[in-house]
Amino acid sequence: MIILGLGSNIGDRESNITSAISELNKQSKITINTISSLYETKPVGFVNQPNFLNLVISINTILNPHELLIKCLDVEQQLGRVRKQRWGPRNIDIDILVYHGYIVCDEVLQLPHPRLHERSFVLIPLQEIVHDLPVYQGLTCKELLETMNDDDVILYKKMNLDFYNGKIGG
Repeated sequence: MIILGLGSNIGDRESNITSAISELNKQSKITINTISSLYETKPVGFVNQPNFLNLVISINTILNPHELLIKCLDVEQQLGRVRKQRWGPRNIDIDILVYHGYIVCDEVLQLPHPRLHERSFVLIPLQEIVHDLPVYQGLTCKELLETMNDDDVILYKKMNLDFYNGKIGG
């Protein structure tokens, strides 16, 4: 199971996310399997900024985690992402949340994502596509969500898989 989290809170948030998914979908070594609904969430960290739209996608790839990270960063750059402030406003953010069962901790990548278990805006869409599978230290999304307040995560829109040129799921 390889899961990416996508988010946007400036510009046309929905279009930013769908453009990122389309760009990932164009990569010959990435196949998108499933996409969650889109959720609106309050910002975390630096809170004086617009709300985010977030979703998660499951993918298959022959890329190793570091190669996948490079592809994700390339898509962010291609879509105009500028990194000015940690946890600040951004037109697009693509995070690798889970890459099979790999544990990676180096200067450029940490897997699973180090804050995955703390963020309901990740766990709620993740639960939608992985159901009862363990996602973090043997715990399911449901088990992790029981310890936090998820009132700030609101369903924004169900996503249409057909938008992505029929490549998804097959």
